[in-house]
Amino acid sequence: MSIPIESNHPIELEAPDISAYKRGNTGIDYVHEFDSGKNGPHVMISAIVHGNELCGAVALDHLFRNEVRPIKGKLSLAFMNYIAFQRFNPENPKEARFVEEDFNRLWTKEVLNSERNSLELRRAREICPHLDKIDFLLDIHSMQNNKIPLVLSGPLKKGRNFAKKLGITEIVITDSGHKAGKRMRDYNGFSNPSSKKNALLIECGQHWQKESAMLAIDSSWRFLWKTGVIKEEKAVQFQINHKLPEKQRFIEVNSLYTIKTESFRFVKNFVGLEIIEKAGTTIGYDGDEAIKTPHDDCILIMPTHRKTIGNTAVRFGKLIYTD
Repeated sequence: MSIPIESNHPIELEAPDISAYKRGNTGIDYVHEFDSGKNGPHVMISAIVHGNELCGAVALDHLFRNEVRPIKGKLSLAFMNYIAFQRFNPENPKEARFVEEDFNRLWTKEVLNSERNSLELRRAREICPHLDKIDFLLDIHSMQNNKIPLVLSGPLKKGRNFAKKLGITEIVITDSGHKAGKRMRDYNGFSNPSSKKNALLIECGQHWQKESAMLAIDSSWRFLWKTGVIKEEKAVQFQINHKLPEKQRFIEVNSLYTIKTESFRFVKNFVGLEIIEKAGTTIGYDGDEAIKTPHDDCILIMPTHRKTIGNTAVRFGKLIYTD
């Protein structure tokens, strides 16, 4: 018996009205930059890379309303796929993820400079020159099912160290992304071990739970403090919703499975972070092909409920250390 890949969750969040933030000061709609006039890093917090992930929009709206400004360096706040976000409908919330293609699978020079064309690609090309100026990025996301937040640090040591410095989630995933295309977190210098640029993608919990927005707000303030653009006392007054972990678990993704057919299904309603004890355990089927765990103590990372051919169905991880 197969488990339906789609599942329903109550909509506890309301999409904020972001229309007041359309006209920024960068020449790019919904991208704002604040300059302290003092030397320091240029940091950015980005939201709604996927239009149905409301928590990031809530967090940026909160930062604007509280008039956050850097004491050194520069701060950018950016609403990414705002057209998809504007299509969000609580009656059909899954449909607002993107308009024509996934905004978070476009971030290589080859794709950005190609002859391909879509609404998302045009927006990525518009934002790209600004992103090239960014030293540190926090990209805010949420998940289909898993309520346990996690940070995706990329495959490099510098990303894991950055996640440790931020210290916001117990679970840190170190991975290279998706076969379908590179994430914004992996763009250019962020994935270059020789570059001082660094980026984290935070998954704040289930898409439409209030807790995801609370964590998005807390992590934004902590990111700004830890990158040095605001003072600690400014950050801590807003960090009231999330208890920091005593230790962090770092999980390395060593393989993934990409959906090949329209009849992909899991054998159970996996939500993520399940530990499958034995290698070779069947966790799903893609047509007639059994999908099996590649090693003992295999951790299932973000199993998808979007059964589209080419999507990452699940990532297979292994605990590498606790710190």
